Amino acid sequence: MTYKKGKVYIVGAGPGDPDLITVKAMKCLEQAEVILYDRLVNPVLLNYANADTEFIYCGKEPGNHCVSQDTIHQLLVEKALAGKLVVRLKGGDPFIFGRGGEEAEVLVQNGIEFEVVPGITSGIAAPAYAGIPVTHREMSRSFAVVTGHCLSGKPNNIRWDHLAHGVDTLAIYMGVKHLPYICNHLQISGKDSTTPIAVIEQGTTGSQRTVIGTLETIVEVVNENRIMNPAMIVIGEVVKLSEKLSWYPERIKDEMLI
Repeated sequence: MTYKKGKVYIVGAGPGDPDLITVKAMKCLEQAEVILYDRLVNPVLLNYANADTEFIYCGKEPGNHCVSQDTIHQLLVEKALAGKLVVRLKGGDPFIFGRGGEEAEVLVQNGIEFEVVPGITSGIAAPAYAGIPVTHREMSRSFAVVTGHCLSGKPNNIRWDHLAHGVDTLAIYMGVKHLPYICNHLQISGKDSTTPIAVIEQGTTGSQRTVIGTLETIVEVVNENRIMNPAMIVIGEVVKLSEKLSWYPERIKDEMLI
């Protein structure tokens, strides 16, 4: 494959474990002249780049964006128009709550060629590392990814009533801060309070921790264990399989509370 200059590669870095990056993503990093990378990208992956590659950190923490999204757009356009081979490296998959679609739109508006390299998303990988299959022939025939954070803060424009009754397994990104709100609205919408729920902190990394409870108890469990972002929330009967299928060693693994 020929990697063209004056082009942007929007690349998914995977969920945290550096071994989960795709071969194509790794090749992009090896060819890159400029890499704009996010906070949740494992820094080990930057070692694939050449010594003379320009690195631009675009990390965003809750309430603290060191580089605005508009600035990121501007940098992508400027570097590509200067004839550089640019990699926009994003944690997980760039098109799943990664704003990759917005960045691609800007590139189209400016006539810049781009390519998307999908990555393994944490909504699948983190549960797998915790022994939770998001689908299962007997327990879960539907699976939805949901954001736990919206432009207004709380995810109050999400149809929790539809999710409560229409989907077997929910994987909620960026939801720890609003976990009480999420659990409350699912129960108000008719989801059984005893529904199993897992919260997986730092999924697929050496710092992974999993705590398990129910919609009624999980907030207390998370607070007691001081679970922090980044964390993936998984809701559904498949969570029960973690006790049997958990294979990845963790620093702390709570007892099943369901």
